[in-house]
Amino acid sequence: MKKLMIAALAALAMTACSRTNPFLKEWDTPYGTAPFSQIRITDYMPAFEAGIAEQKANIQAIVANPDAPTFENTILAYEQASPILDKVQGVFFNLSESESTPEMQEIEEKVTPLLTDAENEILMNGDLFARVKAVYENAGALTREQYMVVKKIYQAFERNGVGLDEAGKKRFAEINTRLSTLSQKFGQNLLAENNAFKAATGITVSEYYDFMSSCEDRAKREQVFKAYSSRGNNGGDNDNNAIVLEILKLRAEMAQLLGYPNFAAYQLSDKMAGSPETVDAFLQPIMDAAMRKAREEIADMQAIAGHKIEAWDWSYYAEKVRAQKYALDESQTKPYFQADSVLKGVFTAAEKIYGIHIEPAPGVEVYNPEVKAYKLSDADGSLLGIFYRDYYVRPTKRGGAWMNNFREQSAGVRPVIVNVCNFPAPTEDTPSMLTIDNVQTAFHEFGHALHGFLTQCNYETVSGTNVARDFVEMFSQFNENFAFVPEILSAYAHDYRTGETIPAGLVEKIGSALKFNQGFMTGELCAASILDMKWHELSAAELAAFQGPEDIRAFETKVCAEMGLVDEIIPRYRTTYFNHIFNSGYSAGYYSYLWSEVLAVDAWEKFKEDGVFNRATAESFRRTFLEKGGSEEPMTLYRSFRGAEPDPSALMRARGLE
Repeated sequence: MKKLMIAALAALAMTACSRTNPFLKEWDTPYGTAPFSQIRITDYMPAFEAGIAEQKANIQAIVANPDAPTFENTILAYEQASPILDKVQGVFFNLSESESTPEMQEIEEKVTPLLTDAENEILMNGDLFARVKAVYENAGALTREQYMVVKKIYQAFERNGVGLDEAGKKRFAEINTRLSTLSQKFGQNLLAENNAFKAATGITVSEYYDFMSSCEDRAKREQVFKAYSSRGNNGGDNDNNAIVLEILKLRAEMAQLLGYPNFAAYQLSDKMAGSPETVDAFLQPIMDAAMRKAREEIADMQAIAGHKIEAWDWSYYAEKVRAQKYALDESQTKPYFQADSVLKGVFTAAEKIYGIHIEPAPGVEVYNPEVKAYKLSDADGSLLGIFYRDYYVRPTKRGGAWMNNFREQSAGVRPVIVNVCNFPAPTEDTPSMLTIDNVQTAFHEFGHALHGFLTQCNYETVSGTNVARDFVEMFSQFNENFAFVPEILSAYAHDYRTGETIPAGLVEKIGSALKFNQGFMTGELCAASILDMKWHELSAAELAAFQGPEDIRAFETKVCAEMGLVDEIIPRYRTTYFNHIFNSGYSAGYYSYLWSEVLAVDAWEKFKEDGVFNRATAESFRRTFLEKGGSEEPMTLYRSFRGAEPDPSALMRARGLE
């Protein structure tokens, strides 16, 4: 069997001209990074096929092992069963989000169901699960990290239908495969809608809020608002309504198969929050406080506008109020926040806080000329990992900002990580200048990257950001706090025209204004979180009544009214362009941004109590959280660092909503 497998992989590795597929050989590159210039579009499918075949053979070998199940011969062997797939997926699915050409989309459509079917076959393998279960039930001699690995893998089998009867397994697998295809199609449709939005309005989706705050033409603002808020709801080939309803119905059916009343209950069963009821009780007081503040904000804007404030007026008049209250507008700050300088600030903060060193890595290949590569080293000179910065908007890049791994960390293996954003691209005359929100985004995404780089786990399953969804955002949100600390600002915020350091008076204005407009900002975020929950709290029977776009709009309207959202604000994401929950793993989980923020701001209060640059506090934060990944329960780690439970009121204080 082994000889046949080697022969098969060798055959797949060769093309007609005897060229070796780069995914099927070792990468002789600096730090083992991807040799992007060697990879052809035709390499992906053969590599995926070879990877699936290799994984299947390795899983069969685990099952056939006559020795009693142990952590090494079952759990570790399972984690290490797919080296080819790990390599090709690490490249392909990163590039499919930032270099989403028609050719890449075509491959994605082909490979997505293949990968889902392969995963279904593994996670419904009763013989393999029996070995995993044996290790799980006899875990007394394992280290704590090993136990957390076993627990996570064991739960993955349970949550993917291994306990169902054969008919149930068949249906669960069908649902899984269909959901993967639908999610991928949702994302492709949204990318097309985003590009259509730019063609229709002349601005990109990432420029929307900046445009709405500066455009004096009210009719133009209304046009742009309506185009932005109707993405995915325009009929035609890129309409997402039917996809959304099918996804929701299939998710509800999946949960029902596993004995849960709805998909939210299923999703939250292994998260910190634990249940939809806990999340609902957490979100509504935040929404109530945000709306109290929002009504005050509307009154302030109304006094300037002299007419009723509509949704397309908010950002424009909010900027007027900010200029009036704080003598601050974005035109004053942007020259100090040139993208490369902000990146310098991001790096300076990490170096100052954690004692690491970051430098360019010119020998490391990048996948696009706009991308830059960097090497991160610890204080002792040891390698922490390789970082790609991909900051500027492109038509082939999906909207938003994110961190991802090209390679995960494990014992003896350091990670390769990317931050992707959609900041304005530089022109021949001016560099990319960032808004205050953009600056926070840069620090936010590098907070995720630090979680990935500083991890010191032995196993991929729990390393870095492989933690509960409602825990992972803590570290990115925490890192945002350093963006406007005066000592950090002085290192990076320099006027690109004159070199002048940002004046202390302007820094003070930024600090004062950070809590400005929080009724709106918290409200739109919380509204999206509640909308996500309410969609996923519907049972299969309730969703059966939903038939088309009018039902989606009616449900949104009902949910917004019940949560108390004022008419002048819409959820940050409406259903048909809510990529987080229909294509990015945040289903019944968008609340995690606010949930994690409680932890982040409470931890930041400790930093302020001890001194922002207190070495002992920073070391404790690093050792307790960033190095541990998911190798311990989140609240155990939090109590260890803070010495107490997190204070829920910390979020209200941080946002000025008390």
